[in-house]
Order: sequence, then C-alpha cells, then structure tokens
Amino acid sequence: MELLTLAIIALVIAIVAGLLGFTGIARGAATVAKVLFGVFLVLAVIVFLLIVLGVSIVL
Repeated sequence: MELLTLAIIALVIAIVAGLLGFTGIARGAATVAKVLFGVFLVLAVIVFLLIVLGVSIVL
C-alpha cells in the first residue's frame, strides 16, 4: 500500500476511535494519525513555497 493510503486509514481509525472514546489502541491510532497529519502538512507547505518561489526540482 502507498504511504498516503495508510495515513488515510489511520485518520479514519482515529476519527472512529474519537467518537467511541480514546482508550487502549485507539489512543495509539490517534497519535499516529496526528503525527502523519503534521508530517504531510509540513511537506505540503514546503512544496507550496517551492512552487511560489519558482524552484524546479528534477530527479
């Protein structure tokens, strides 16, 4: 599976766990979802800034 798919699954699990109350493994899933959200948010901001600045990265 792709990393983004796993992140979305973790987010859905965290939302369901939040509705049912954070206990046990639900708390862990919520933590993973929060960390992944933060990582993807930072990456999105970096990519946006690179686009605005006109930086081109060729691999």
